[in-house]
Amino acid sequence: MVQASRHTGTPDSALVRLLARLAGSDVRDSPQGFADRLGLWLRWTDAMPLFTALKDAPAPRPASGDPAKAAAGLQTIAGAAARLRSALARAIAEETAAATVEFRAPPVPLPGEVKEATPGFPPYRRCVLARQSAMAAAIAPLRGRLRMALSARSPALARLATVDTVLEQVIGNQEHRLLAGIPKVLEKRFRQLRDASGEDAVEDWPTVFQHEVQSVLLAELDLRWQPIEGLLKTLRTPT
Repeated sequence: MVQASRHTGTPDSALVRLLARLAGSDVRDSPQGFADRLGLWLRWTDAMPLFTALKDAPAPRPASGDPAKAAAGLQTIAGAAARLRSALARAIAEETAAATVEFRAPPVPLPGEVKEATPGFPPYRRCVLARQSAMAAAIAPLRGRLRMALSARSPALARLATVDTVLEQVIGNQEHRLLAGIPKVLEKRFRQLRDASGEDAVEDWPTVFQHEVQSVLLAELDLRWQPIEGLLKTLRTPT
């Protein structure tokens, strides 16, 4: 997932930077602009939906003429977003800690089961996969709710909401494929810490690894949250 390079630069994503550090590599700054890089992710079959989204937009819902009501609605959805993000971050902290507890003291096997000599990485893999799935499942409905709020504002914002829908579908597949590689990077780091000896050994390395997994998942949450921040910012901008 992370390509090794010895070029020193500032990568575009905190998640990429963190994964590169854990993998002992670096990332190269892209000479291309955002639009050019986005184009690399788009296939010719994506052109028509994007063209349609940019050209046409669904009719906006009648907007409320009461500014106080509109402000209250924005406050409600912004509050829901803040609570959701806090809950997701809290679950990351709790489940990474639980994975370390399971690693240190694996569950007692049921009758007939064979107890593994060392639990290894599986508790952390389950944690990462569960958190990734939970983030995706929780953020998607909120993103849709924000798009509905945009569509009620104006035809221009309704068009923006439509474009965001198309981009979520197009980029979402690529994003899922790339984020699916995170457990492999973390497993390699797990083995490095576990197998280190001598001067390279890290005291209480399971706790160190727990914090690293937590940092990676929080960075992934930041990445997944960027569309939410963008839509909220647009809603807060006077039209």
